[in-house]
Amino acid sequence: MRSDDEIKHDVEDELKWDPDLDATNIAVAVKDGVVTLTSFVKSYMEKYEAEIDAKRVDGIRGVANDIEVRLPAGAERPDPDIARDAVAALKNELPYSSEHIKVLVRNGWVTLEGEVEWQFQRERAESAVRRVPGIKGVTNTIQLKPKVAPTDIKRRIEEALRRNAEVDAQRISVEINGSEVVLKGTVRSWAEREAAERAAWQAPGVTRVVDQVTISP
Repeated sequence: MRSDDEIKHDVEDELKWDPDLDATNIAVAVKDGVVTLTSFVKSYMEKYEAEIDAKRVDGIRGVANDIEVRLPAGAERPDPDIARDAVAALKNELPYSSEHIKVLVRNGWVTLEGEVEWQFQRERAESAVRRVPGIKGVTNTIQLKPKVAPTDIKRRIEEALRRNAEVDAQRISVEINGSEVVLKGTVRSWAEREAAERAAWQAPGVTRVVDQVTISP
C-alpha cells in the first residue's frame, strides 16, 4: 500500500503536468488514501480537470474537490447569457434529446433538470455545459427514464466487464435490483473501479449504480 506522502507527491506532479490547468494555487492533502483539493482556480473547467487528474494517481481511495472557482476580473457573466449559451451547447451536443432537458442558472451555477433514456446522454449534457464561459459549477439532476426492460442487464454488464481490458472481471460481481445495479468485489486501482462503474452505466435500462467495489492492490 502506498503512503499518503507518496500519493500527495504524485497528485501534485499530475496537476503540474496538465497543460490545461494552472495548479499554482491548488493545495493537496491526503489522509488514509483520500485526496482533498482546496484553494481556488480561474474556471470551472480547471476545477473539473484537477479532480480528473487526481483520480488518475495510483493508490487513492477517494477525492474531495473543495476547490473554489474565482473568475478573473471581467469574466463574470449575467445568468441569462450563461443560460442561453448552455441551451445552445445542449442542442449542439444532443440534438434529439436536448428538448427534454431544462437549464437553470443562479449566480453562475448551472443546474440541469429533466429526463433522458440513457446515462451517456446525462453525461454528455453535463460535459456540454461544463465548457460554457463564466460558469462556477454544474449540478446534474437529470433523471434516467429508460424504455428498455431490465431483464438482461446483468448479462450485458458481465459481458462488458469481460471485454474491458482495464478490468479484471473475475474480481467483480454484479447484482441487479430492478433497474439498480450493485457492483461488489475488489480492484487494483481507482481507475479500474471507475472503468467497472462506467461499464455498468452503459447497459440499457440502468437507472442507478451502487459501487461497493473496494481497492485492494
